[in-house]
Amino acid sequence: MISDTTLALDLIALTAFILLILAASKRRKRTNLQLPPGPPPLPIVGNLFDLPKESLWATYIEWGKVYGDILSVQIFGQVIVVLNSAKAAQDLLDKKALIYSGRPTIPMYDLMDWSWNEGSNTYSPRWRLQRKMLDRGMRPKAAIQYQSMQKDKVHHFLKQLLSRPTEFRKHTEHLQGAIIMALVYGYDVAEENDSYLKLTHDINEIGQRVMLPGSAIVNELPFLKHLPEWLPGMGFKALARVGEKRGWEAVKRPFAFVKANMQHGSARRSVTRENLLELESAQVSDPDAVESAIAESSASVYSAGADTTASAISTLFLALVLHPDVQRRAQAEVDAVTGGQRLPDYGDRSQLPYVQAVCKEVLRWRNVVPVGVPHATTEDDIYEGYFIPKGATVISNIWAILHDPQVYPEPDEFKPERFLMPGGRVKEDSTLSAVFGFGRHIAENTLFIVAVSFLATYTIDRAKDPQGNEIPVNCTYSSGFLITPNEFECSIVPRSTKAEELIRMDTWENGTV
Repeated sequence: MISDTTLALDLIALTAFILLILAASKRRKRTNLQLPPGPPPLPIVGNLFDLPKESLWATYIEWGKVYGDILSVQIFGQVIVVLNSAKAAQDLLDKKALIYSGRPTIPMYDLMDWSWNEGSNTYSPRWRLQRKMLDRGMRPKAAIQYQSMQKDKVHHFLKQLLSRPTEFRKHTEHLQGAIIMALVYGYDVAEENDSYLKLTHDINEIGQRVMLPGSAIVNELPFLKHLPEWLPGMGFKALARVGEKRGWEAVKRPFAFVKANMQHGSARRSVTRENLLELESAQVSDPDAVESAIAESSASVYSAGADTTASAISTLFLALVLHPDVQRRAQAEVDAVTGGQRLPDYGDRSQLPYVQAVCKEVLRWRNVVPVGVPHATTEDDIYEGYFIPKGATVISNIWAILHDPQVYPEPDEFKPERFLMPGGRVKEDSTLSAVFGFGRHIAENTLFIVAVSFLATYTIDRAKDPQGNEIPVNCTYSSGFLITPNEFECSIVPRSTKAEELIRMDTWENGTV
């Protein structure tokens, strides 16, 4: 007797085969040109088993050595194009943005109803409203208005390090969570177990688990979402229910906090408050749609920003531990500006080119998101003689781009001087500037003020065991969609008595913005 499970699995295989044949037939009708080269696909499943669950960018780089800067793979007939060079990424994603600005359909996002997430939405009236709210709140002039808040949070971070230096990773995560929540909602996070930060962690973990190709089988075989949950392999449905609940909670809860404070006249400046004030004074045809866009765009910033800059700060600390010569040179530059008598400020940035170069190298050396958010083609295209069909998923391998030895000699080495021009001025790098997307100015401001404040007051070094022997530094990283250094031991101590006095001050004194 054939079981229900066996019948269901046979149905899955048959449907997948039909989809593959239809996809291949459709491509043959379009053109006789070939797809970009790539590893040979298996029947039906394509390259499903070639894609690793972790460190996709490393696999793409290895394939690039064989197949070139532009390559393709297929999963159940879905074409995925990988761009391993800045030229290919610029030629397609920038110069042909009208074709490549779409987003691939992610069935798991549909199951979770993550339509609130601006980063996963394709071009539409809803997306345009979300993007308008983001642009208004995150533009460079707006970023300047939040520098005082960022300094306050960083000053508190310095005090946390003074009392509990071994918990620097915990302090780093708290710092970025505190900055993003104050920026987006005017909310002060709790010292311990803040429910909003827990919410952010949950949705980011779920989002990273289901975004990349091969991460969830339903993304490759959307019809699976119609099958009963009791079948083997349907565990994604339980995850989707959690994702939907937590995702909309992230949209509604902090937004309601801002609206309630505005009604009571106690709301602090924040991206959400400023957008709501703008809505109150504007004449719009559909205020409910605009208000929804404000709530959704705020949640997009809140979820995207909480982990990315925290990872960059952790990489900064790791780099300083591994390269004490870099730390000493950066400290000397800071001391030359402040005289060791005050905390450095944003107004000192132009006088601190080496520190700026250190921050840029942090973002390049271990870029937080090694594989960019996937794009999708909105029509057929031909590039360098290769056919890229409508609906193809297009991925830029940011790690490969920022570790191209032709552009960044000795790319695996941490060398801030690569961003300095003759005479000591900072070299601009448009490719690197794209790493943080719409939140770039806030992220760069945060990383800079953390770096100069820490360098002015602390020295970080290798930890030692009770016998005085140096403990090896763990240089490994997590390997998901967003990477961060794994736990490593180090020693963090104030540089001097004066530095400790600056840390203990009640306010950020003698600085200029």
